[in-house]
Amino acid sequence: MPPQEGWVERQIREATERGEFDDLPGAGRPLPGLDNRDPDWWVKGMMAREGLDASDAMPPVLQLRKEAAGYPESLAEERSEENVRELLRDYNLRVLDERRRPSMGLVSRPVAPTVDVEEMVAAWRALRAAREPAPPARVEESPSPRPWWRRLLGR
Repeated sequence: MPPQEGWVERQIREATERGEFDDLPGAGRPLPGLDNRDPDWWVKGMMAREGLDASDAMPPVLQLRKEAAGYPESLAEERSEENVRELLRDYNLRVLDERRRPSMGLVSRPVAPTVDVEEMVAAWRALRAAREPAPPARVEESPSPRPWWRRLLGR
């Protein structure tokens, strides 16, 4: 027994002698991520494993700016104009709430812009009109021929 072997080291040594670590997955291969020079590799890996989006970790004002940058394209799937107006009003309220939040110190904070609801609704209408497929061309139907039994009977 090596001098000053602690309890944990002894447990590991005894488990190794019993062969409890022999059939572990990845045995004999290098540990992943050792050649990665990115200091945040573990954070990015954990976010990918958990299915998290990096934008969720951004400050609220930057999230609002990102949301505004996506208008009106992000609204294209909305069906009604009232839903679009409601989403834009909600965005403007969240911007105003963020502006009212107290700041610490004398440093000026970034500010998210409000959007003009009428202007965005007009852009949404134009986008919807551009994405809407053209109506199918009408095919003139020829009059149906007489039923076979009328042709047979001569009527």
